[in-house]
Amino acid sequence: MASLRIGIDFDNTIICYNGIFHKVALEKKLITQELSSNKMEVRNYLRKIGKEDEWTKLQGEVYGLHLKNAKPFPGVKEFFLYCKQQDISLYIISHKTRYPYIGPEYDLHKAAYNWLNFQGFSDSGKTEFSDKNIFFELTKSDKMKRILEMKCNYFIDDLPEFLCEKNFPSFTNRILFDPNNRHYDSSDYQRMTSWKDIKCNFYNII
Repeated sequence: MASLRIGIDFDNTIICYNGIFHKVALEKKLITQELSSNKMEVRNYLRKIGKEDEWTKLQGEVYGLHLKNAKPFPGVKEFFLYCKQQDISLYIISHKTRYPYIGPEYDLHKAAYNWLNFQGFSDSGKTEFSDKNIFFELTKSDKMKRILEMKCNYFIDDLPEFLCEKNFPSFTNRILFDPNNRHYDSSDYQRMTSWKDIKCNFYNII
């Protein structure tokens, strides 16, 4: 189905940060070993103890300096390959600032492009995903506009609040990627917990 167009968020949807935030926070002595390796647990702990700025700095380091150590979610590469084989147009559309809000000025866009290349998303004979289909937008509003501009039939994101935005394109079907089963089902989106399930969903559509 050549006309099908799918947009996908990047952070916490394609790329998995579990483990890496915990590792870097440990190295900086911000947390103890006993804390869960889940990214959100690290964030919630630092906020609880009044270290919001340390959390912000930690994000900049992970998204910039340490991004190469993060892994793709299981099954996401296979989904990209499947879409290539089915002639489905894919777009990465993500809200990502160019530089961290505080701390060293890592180029977060460049780090993300490098990660995608390092992980083989652009490899010849595999997904062959093109940089021209990658959009790192500076605001959530620009992200929404890009989804509209690219005429995405589907959009996959890990944030239910973004998918439920009142200005979200009405013609775009919404899929919530929820690998940790943190959210409730909703009539506003399909909730799926793995890329394998998402891939199976498109078997039925095509």
